[in-house]
Amino acid sequence: MSTLMKIAVVKVLSPSQGCKIAACTFVQNRGISGRTLRESLPPRPPKPAPFDYVNKDYTYLRSLFDRTTHRFDDNTKVVVVEGPVAVGKTAFAAALAEDLGMKHFPEANMDIHYIRPNGCDLRMFDKDVPEDTRTFDHVNFNLTPNHRLAANYQIMMYVARFSQYIDALTHLLNTGQGVVLERSPYSDFVFLEAMYSQKFISRAARGVYYELRANTIEELMRPHLVIYLDMKVDKVQEAIKKRNLEHEQSGRALTKNFLTEMERQYKTKYLRDIASHAELLVYDWSGGGEVEVVVEDIERLNFDQYTEREEPKMKDWRLPREMEWADQRMLYTNQKYVLMNLFGIPQLDVPELITSADDAYEREKIIQAHPQFKHEVGYNEGDSGLLFKNKMPKYTEYI
Repeated sequence: MSTLMKIAVVKVLSPSQGCKIAACTFVQNRGISGRTLRESLPPRPPKPAPFDYVNKDYTYLRSLFDRTTHRFDDNTKVVVVEGPVAVGKTAFAAALAEDLGMKHFPEANMDIHYIRPNGCDLRMFDKDVPEDTRTFDHVNFNLTPNHRLAANYQIMMYVARFSQYIDALTHLLNTGQGVVLERSPYSDFVFLEAMYSQKFISRAARGVYYELRANTIEELMRPHLVIYLDMKVDKVQEAIKKRNLEHEQSGRALTKNFLTEMERQYKTKYLRDIASHAELLVYDWSGGGEVEVVVEDIERLNFDQYTEREEPKMKDWRLPREMEWADQRMLYTNQKYVLMNLFGIPQLDVPELITSADDAYEREKIIQAHPQFKHEVGYNEGDSGLLFKNKMPKYTEYI
């Protein structure tokens, strides 16, 4: 692994001699390195080629010959960028990922539910299906936050973030390349609580959300580093106005009270909790900032200092045996469906989360009448490789 050598200089003031250097101490620190530092260091030893996890399963037999940690280096980390609406997370996260040599995962959205692997978007059926079975995404929420589908939307957003986070872990464990995500399932409750505070969702729907969260969140490995880009609510409103998106400008969701509650949930709950498990950097991003400055701060962090067995920080990443790394890798790579099935908790007492059987039947009838939805994914008209197909696509390709 690469190392960052830091020099600590101690200055001693003397009335007669002025300022002089009394001692010079070298402190060795292992941590994430940016492009400039990597270029100044000796070349790293070659790593095994990335495993083709998209098309292949990582099996027990493979684990005997393909060790997971052999691809790891100091930049094999999970970094999450958080912050309020319109703070500039996407541009920052993309630039940060490029500088650190990591893979950028843009913020998860409802496309993961609505756009099928063949490219068809389920939103095209909204004009034909019953109202309660129509799609509902961030545009719909901003325009009509009191809609009965708002609660289901937020639960589906948590599912989307959970799914994307599994994909990020899968990529890291199979390639050794670190990942940078915009938001994560750990912070998703911030939106839920803001919605609940404005009475956009009911207490019962909120209870269902937390039951699903409790049943799923512990299956993931927490991030190594969270970067929070801070911006006061009045500045957030200015940024929203400046980017001039129609659904935000004419919508009724992003009110001052909603944004204030988001900020409160972030600062009093999420950041406090995640800081006990991951490194945390917070920046005032009201006027933007320099990615290079953040990279320098990241390089000063020592992720290897947390070695005690009961130390909560980095605990998820202190697996003692190679076989345990292989087990985690097999779970995320091959058995994503097992983790997604954890959301299958029957809830029949919250009306806003229930679709009538008749409406659901009408929706399925209309969708399945379309030639692209007649058969299972990958086997419909226009899908590639139909002549030689002999198995279903991997679950990671669709949800």
